[in-house]
Amino acid sequence: MKRCIKWIFIALIIGIFTSFISKNKPTGGLAIGNEAPDFHLRSYMDGYADITLSSLKGKYVLLSFWAGYDASSRMLNANLNNVLRAASTDDVALVSVSFDEYASIFQEAVRGDSLAPHATFVDTRGASSKLFKTYRLGQGFTNYLLDADGVIVAKNITPAQLSAFLEGTERFS
Repeated sequence: MKRCIKWIFIALIIGIFTSFISKNKPTGGLAIGNEAPDFHLRSYMDGYADITLSSLKGKYVLLSFWAGYDASSRMLNANLNNVLRAASTDDVALVSVSFDEYASIFQEAVRGDSLAPHATFVDTRGASSKLFKTYRLGQGFTNYLLDADGVIVAKNITPAQLSAFLEGTERFS
């Protein structure tokens, strides 16, 4: 009996430790090769400007989804903003979308992170918004690089990959 309890205890310990190991789960969202669904947003920074994704067809678009309460997505968004600003290029349009439920928190994040106000938008419905659900962000925030036809050519790109893409040393297909 003691031997049986010992093995059950060992199996339980192994089960506990392996449950904390990161699994290769999909990061959610849409896949490379999908056409990015169109949406309409209003900016709360520059005179309430409107934007639709379809209005940007014909150029590359970097969609960056984030929220002020998610430190890693906010930091990545700020870094991607900085790469595009430093490159001073019109080859890639940035559409930075926050899912903060309060416009005041969003506005403070834009100011604090020195984001480009003309390219930064908010959906104050947060995780219950249609956009959040359409892009399947329930498993985590992500970013997408779209080609001129609105097709996703890269996902979860880093600032280094974006910089290499802008310099022409990295291509996504």
